[in-house]
Amino acid sequence: MADVIDIANDQADYFLQIALERRQRQTTGAASAEFCEDCDEPIPLLRQQKVMGCQTCVSCQELREARR
Repeated sequence: MADVIDIANDQADYFLQIALERRQRQTTGAASAEFCEDCDEPIPLLRQQKVMGCQTCVSCQELREARR
């Protein structure tokens, strides 16, 4: 049976994890673009969420990287 201290520790750990996740989201950079800078096609929502700050679609990003 959990006592008051165990419950408080679990709650403190939960709030710490939430704070760390928020902090990580804030430091990942600017918001992603909705449309590609290069071809003006819509950037899929999943890419916008997974690659924070992306400004190009996958195809255009591959072309940019190939040019380097």
